[in-house]
Amino acid sequence: MSRTNATLKALPRALLTAEDAAAIEVQGGVQAAVLVPLHVKQGVLHAVFTQRHHDLPRHAGEISFPGGRRDPDDADLVATALRESYEEIGLPADSVAVIGALEPIPTVVSGYAIHPFVGVVPSNVRWRPSREEVEAVIDLPLAAVASGYGRRRLARRGAVLRTDTYVVDTHMIWGATARIVSDLLDRVGSLPPPDGRGEPDPSGPGHGDVSPSAGG
Repeated sequence: MSRTNATLKALPRALLTAEDAAAIEVQGGVQAAVLVPLHVKQGVLHAVFTQRHHDLPRHAGEISFPGGRRDPDDADLVATALRESYEEIGLPADSVAVIGALEPIPTVVSGYAIHPFVGVVPSNVRWRPSREEVEAVIDLPLAAVASGYGRRRLARRGAVLRTDTYVVDTHMIWGATARIVSDLLDRVGSLPPPDGRGEPDPSGPGHGDVSPSAGG
């Protein structure tokens, strides 16, 4: 087993259970959920994001994880994340192994309480992005995302803010998605090395066994 596969196998121990995540109080009147799809490609751990269409009225062109608000027919928030992922990128629910959750987060402007769930997906999925919502499906090595971390000044809605971002090539991840990514990277970094020796590196966002050289 490669070091990356060993890290992915151990990751559930560092995640919240869906029940524990649901019990965390978070501000936001609208319940929503996203899926954080992970897979291993050529020995490297990848995460899958979406880029929203540039002509959408809200969050146009932004990079996010597939997800959305909970529908009354959804059995729970995991069902919301899986349904939205199918609607947005054509990911069948039965191809996702949900292995845990990240800490839910509020959004200030839209008033959402977002519950992120981590799922392992096949590496050979044929993505079918929604023509109405998704401009592109973006598959990024997690190590490249971690390496792109920085505090940057952004101009949004006439205001300038300094915020956490992750930049890979032309893709910038910020806002709620950046906070979700930071939580994921911290939890990956909290895992002991796959060989069982040494201690996890507590150096901050981007640490842990997500290096492209971790394949075997």
